[in-house]
Amino acid sequence: MAKVAAQISSPVLPSDKATALALTPVSRETESRLERYVALLLEWQVKTNLVAPSTLPHLWTRHVSDSLQLLGVAPSAKVWIDLGSGGGFPGVVLACALANTPGANVHLVERNAKKAAFLREAARVTSAAATVHLAGIGDIVDRIGSRVDCVTARALAPLHQLVGFAEPFVSSGAKALFLKGQDVEAELTEATKYWNIEPRLHSSRTGGHGWIVELDRIERRNPSAITHGDRA
Repeated sequence: MAKVAAQISSPVLPSDKATALALTPVSRETESRLERYVALLLEWQVKTNLVAPSTLPHLWTRHVSDSLQLLGVAPSAKVWIDLGSGGGFPGVVLACALANTPGANVHLVERNAKKAAFLREAARVTSAAATVHLAGIGDIVDRIGSRVDCVTARALAPLHQLVGFAEPFVSSGAKALFLKGQDVEAELTEATKYWNIEPRLHSSRTGGHGWIVELDRIERRNPSAITHGDRA
């Protein structure tokens, strides 16, 4: 009876975790951190919409594994900044995986106070390598004192806007990694109207039509066409 009750109370399919960790293997300690994070997310999801409810049965593959795959693109990166962290994808997942890496830190930037509170609690219960910033993206550049190795974002904004958000960090030596869906080609076409970029596309390990857009260089094509300010 207890097992049946647990299955009813949790919308996550038990097999989904095994599938996700087969796609993106992690250590047992990282797995334990991610389990605590997922449990907290499901608890908060009842009162705060952190992920689309329709994705909950496949939370591990759709969100956790999708986030973990970024580590394979930038395996030596230690300092990350995750723009518009929301429910913690990919930022909290990356911070869990990097928890035992000396010098690692993931800056989680979120302007919604409730979501920022969730991110702080997630960092606490997982002992993840994370720093939460309750701020808009336009205010964060000067707050990050250390060099950033990677800047990322997921389900935040169209690509041409993301490139603008990332440009100050990439200009200082960071790599940008953006998780995008099947419309990536159209978004790249739009982005090149505003930016000189040389994107590298990586097909998502989690299947479907997902992509990782990797950028090492960003230059403004027409500075007057870029709008600055608190954009996220």
